[in-house]
Amino acid sequence: MEKKLAVVVGAGKGMGVNIAKVFGMHDFKVAMLARNLDKLEPLTDELKNQGIEAYTYAADAASTESLTAAFQKIRQEHGSVDVLIYNAAILTAGFPTKLTSADLMEHYQVDVASALHTAKLVLPEQIAKGSGAIIFTGGGLALYPMAEYTCVSMDKAALRALAFALSQEVKEQGVYVGVVTIMGSIAPNTHYDPADIAEKYWELYEKQEDVEYVFK
Repeated sequence: MEKKLAVVVGAGKGMGVNIAKVFGMHDFKVAMLARNLDKLEPLTDELKNQGIEAYTYAADAASTESLTAAFQKIRQEHGSVDVLIYNAAILTAGFPTKLTSADLMEHYQVDVASALHTAKLVLPEQIAKGSGAIIFTGGGLALYPMAEYTCVSMDKAALRALAFALSQEVKEQGVYVGVVTIMGSIAPNTHYDPADIAEKYWELYEKQEDVEYVFK
């Protein structure tokens, strides 16, 4: 039987590769998307050395055209996407009075709008099959905003709202939507170790009961 496909948008050495690894260890083939393939390919080699079928694709989360092209290529080469994990975000600091409307929109495109765009790229086939999953990487700033991280705080709140709203819309059509809300700074060998957090993405997917898992 052909392996299911998990796609991680915004893959890197932190959460992205660990999420891909968890799904790969559960016999998924994984496709990882990032702007810089030079940084991504060594991570893919690491997964392959562990027996995981892994692929890399260049895509810029700031560009819907770039994302659409990457997903078209993935569909041509591997078929439909069973699980989409949207992990892209701009995490730069900025107080409210230092931000412009252009700053807000630049962040919002990557953090929220492109999350919906990629979801809509995979949803038609998932709905047609009556199965599939979409999981977003959320953050504690959605619940406890910080002035110096205004954009991230606003966008993680919006992404969380999107997860709940999208879940309400497509749940009865067989598609699961969830969000992992990470309440601290991600770092290896800490309570917020990305390897430990990544397991919760699989837990949400496997159980498909709760929309949100709060990692605190």
